Amino acid sequence: MTEVHREDDHVEVELDEKEEVNLLDELGGPQGIADSSIPGLAFVIAYTASGQKLELAAGIAVGIALLIALIRLIRGERARYAASGFFGVALAAFIATRTGKAEDFFLPGLLFNAGYALAYAISIAIRWPLMGVFIGPLIGEGMNWRQDPERVKLFNRISWLWVGTFLFRLAVQLPLYFSGALVALGIAKTAMGLPIFALAIYLSYLMLRAAGIDLKQRPEAEDAG
Repeated sequence: MTEVHREDDHVEVELDEKEEVNLLDELGGPQGIADSSIPGLAFVIAYTASGQKLELAAGIAVGIALLIALIRLIRGERARYAASGFFGVALAAFIATRTGKAEDFFLPGLLFNAGYALAYAISIAIRWPLMGVFIGPLIGEGMNWRQDPERVKLFNRISWLWVGTFLFRLAVQLPLYFSGALVALGIAKTAMGLPIFALAIYLSYLMLRAAGIDLKQRPEAEDAG
């Protein structure tokens, strides 16, 4: 069981061998975030190398996404991560082949970023910041943090950080999308994948530590069921 010790504003979470608090893993893990960029990069390369054959490039991207999903399932990773990654690429390929515009392969990702930014902003406005909903159970507080104004402010700040993360990605990628700069868009999406999310997660962690919340992890628990 998880034991939670609190003295003033300091929360310390102790984990047994079957539990682990890992914010990055809950977001899909570094491998999952990195894998999400590979099909898009493959699409751009195949489209350019094949002389702009859209259907071929889309098929290659979907095939790579399927292979990644199967590998993740074989490795025993969470099925929802594998499935969401594959269906996301399949949707992108479907839209691009239907519209006949290669840049539309990246349209779902742009819409998802806009949707996430809006969802986080709305959650802050209604005083249910999503990062509090997400982190609260991880630190053993459940939803009790809503009774603490300081906790609400903290999770508001972290949620704003994520609003900024999604808006930053949109600010860079949308102009490339509207200008049809496919290669630049593919490179930007790849460069703003794992590095940007890793930075946002690290800054979230620093904000938690500054508030006296200490997330302890035990490496031996990583493979526990």
